[in-house]
Amino acid sequence: MSLRIPKHNAILLIVTIFAVAVNMRPAITSIGPMLDIIRDDLSLTNAQVSLLTALPVFCMGLFASLSPFLNRTIGLTRSMYLMLTIIGFMTMLRGFYSNYISLLISAIFIGIAIAVMGPLLSAMIKQSFPERSTSVIGVYSFGMGVGSSLGAGLTAIFFESTGSYPFALGIWAVLTIVGIFLWKVSVKRDMSVQQEGIGKVEIRSADAVSPWRKKKAWLYLIFFGLQASSFFCIITWIVPVVTDAGMSLVQASMLLSFMMTLQIVLNLIFPIVYERFPKRKFWLLLFLTMGLIAFGLLWTGESKLMWVSAVLMAIPLAGLFPIALLFPLDATETADDTNAWTAMMQTGGYLIAGFLPLLIALIYDWTGDHHYTLMIFMGLFVAMIILTFMIGERESNKASLKTGE
Repeated sequence: MSLRIPKHNAILLIVTIFAVAVNMRPAITSIGPMLDIIRDDLSLTNAQVSLLTALPVFCMGLFASLSPFLNRTIGLTRSMYLMLTIIGFMTMLRGFYSNYISLLISAIFIGIAIAVMGPLLSAMIKQSFPERSTSVIGVYSFGMGVGSSLGAGLTAIFFESTGSYPFALGIWAVLTIVGIFLWKVSVKRDMSVQQEGIGKVEIRSADAVSPWRKKKAWLYLIFFGLQASSFFCIITWIVPVVTDAGMSLVQASMLLSFMMTLQIVLNLIFPIVYERFPKRKFWLLLFLTMGLIAFGLLWTGESKLMWVSAVLMAIPLAGLFPIALLFPLDATETADDTNAWTAMMQTGGYLIAGFLPLLIALIYDWTGDHHYTLMIFMGLFVAMIILTFMIGERESNKASLKTGE
């Protein structure tokens, strides 16, 4: 554990990282269960309503590079306060204004806030917990899994209880109050992501190469984009896919809730396993193979097999993201480098991820057949298998830096 953090504050900081991470998904995943409701109420096409999930993901890519800039100008502490406030305000706005324009504006600003928070949290973990980065990344990933599951699973329940989808979307602003409070309690001074030392900075400033010029960083970017695409596509379209196959909306919501609940548990377990058995290639191939089997079972349209598919689907959804988050930590030595690599990976990755759910919507508007949706899902996983062989096993930081990979 880093000497920068007193031992009595370390646990509180980890709890805070969890609480902040929880806020980074409900505003996106809460749209999926309400997709058909919003579309019918506002007389939208599938492509138009899909923008409510695609736009924040696009923004998470476009604005990820703001993270290092804000760290240098106003610091990590103020940046996190600002971003949490934006998420809270824009989510609350959905509860009062249900027109399409206000939903689009909130989606854009929420995406920008998440874009800044992601690289800063990864870099802070690298700096504050250098010897326990994998475990704390697990807490970070677990927090986002909890947020995803809450948004996907409870939004339909709020809607059924109140009959108001604006309320069901806006209620998630409450989570930001908890995040801001814990951040204030645990981070009592200005904090910025810093280099390791003056001498090291001078040496690295002469030899440093931007991650945008490194092959390994580009492989990480593409892989991150494909795994993020699979997550947002599945969360957004799993309910329409299974209802199209004959499930009721209630059954489909239960299937999604079950899948996301299982993902929550696995989000916490997998990073601990990775720390003891750090064979990235083995885990990636195992998870991706399970995903392909899950899509095959989903294709059958049989109710019992679709439930089995949900179990298998939860495994790659929980396992791929924390491994992708660990890529920049594996390849870098300092928190500042981790911030730069993560910002690059998420910039390009989320641009890819924002495009795919929209593509599915356009194809479904054109064909009216979700078999094409499943074909896209399977194509994403096949592409990630190919990338896994190209990335290879984890390398030591120094070796990776020397080769420029």
